[in-house]
Amino acid sequence: MALNRDFVGRSYASAAPYEVSRVKIREFAAAIGDHNPIYRDRDAAQAAGHPDVVAPPTFPIVFSLQSGGEALADPELGLNFAMVVHGEQRFEYTRPIYPGDELVTRSTITDIRSAGRNELLTIKSEVSTVAGEPVCTTYNTIVERGGAV
Repeated sequence: MALNRDFVGRSYASAAPYEVSRVKIREFAAAIGDHNPIYRDRDAAQAAGHPDVVAPPTFPIVFSLQSGGEALADPELGLNFAMVVHGEQRFEYTRPIYPGDELVTRSTITDIRSAGRNELLTIKSEVSTVAGEPVCTTYNTIVERGGAV
């Protein structure tokens, strides 16, 4: 069944700030297999011009969809999680993410469309500090296989 197009434009805010730590950055870098020392070693990061270790560019995937999760779980949307696969993810940065950042996210469903037998849902998430400083914007497209039938 097709996804409910009435959800396009709906926004959801994160329930609580996400607190970034050196440990979380290091664990994420290890999980993605990236051994760049700027993700693990403060001296290496400082030598590269950063004040501390820096998060890998894809790090916001850890928390950016939490605020959009409320929409995805809404039965009125009609999303069948058993048929969902990841379609696309991209990030636009205003500044890097560092330990000590407390980040909040506002996620908006920006598009729902059919592509053949599939439904594509795109969520734009604006990530900022609790003080309102913009950090990055993420775009995530998920695919519900066979949902357009």
